[in-house]
Amino acid sequence: MSARPSSVRAVKHRLRGQPASDGAGVKLTRVIGTRQFDGLDPFLMLDEFGSDQPGDYLAGFPEHPHRGFETVTYMLDGRMRHRDNAGNEGLLEPGSVQWMTAGRGILHSEMPEQVEGLMRGFQLWVNLPASEKMTAPRYQEFPASAIPRVQLAPGAHAKVIAGQVGGIEGPVRAESTQAIYLDLLLVPGAAAVVPLPDGHNAFAYVYEGAAQIAATPITRGELAVLESAGEFRASAGAEGARLILVAGRPLNEPVAKYGPFVMNTQAEIIQAIHDFQAGRF
Repeated sequence: MSARPSSVRAVKHRLRGQPASDGAGVKLTRVIGTRQFDGLDPFLMLDEFGSDQPGDYLAGFPEHPHRGFETVTYMLDGRMRHRDNAGNEGLLEPGSVQWMTAGRGILHSEMPEQVEGLMRGFQLWVNLPASEKMTAPRYQEFPASAIPRVQLAPGAHAKVIAGQVGGIEGPVRAESTQAIYLDLLLVPGAAAVVPLPDGHNAFAYVYEGAAQIAATPITRGELAVLESAGEFRASAGAEGARLILVAGRPLNEPVAKYGPFVMNTQAEIIQAIHDFQAGRF
């Protein structure tokens, strides 16, 4: 008896990010978290930052608060130094990743450090379930050397930041959302297949070249929001492609947002503001 062929996740939506600025005027592209596309449970926001003009980013992100979710910073080029009000400090270099659980509250800064002028990477916000929103803050931070690389097919490789693919597990643990975060490299004409858990919400963002995802062409700077069942399939065009593929288990809980605070109710947002103003972070 032959095996039943796997289904392929089709592209539900295809969209482009919107120019935005954050922090002390850092110019970026907001891909998730816009009026056009507010979020994809459990993912709240995705920003792509990338510039060779230091004036676009050197002012950085001075000290600011977070509560109730996780931030994931993945550096492609340049460096980012972070400090928090608990005395933690670190330096993200090219290829490194920081998965910060803000939990009940943290104050931190993220300041770019120039390396040959170029600054490029992503920041993703991942929601936390109600049961974990007031947990203690923590960091998972890994250099490029700790991010494993797996060959998916001839000419197709993946850096495994979180989750598992091809028997290789990434260093980041995201238990509440069972998140998968891959950076895919496809040489011209290469194709890749990535199994994803049914029920996980997923998206792919092409940041170099162009790819065909399922039967849909996706060009540089486009987000492909995927159906919630089946495997991920992509193939590269004549110029090759680089893209991030992210998937996570939806929380299916109410979301209340106000700036850097993400809770379940407006009352919890008000409490977060009071706690921040009273210095309780």
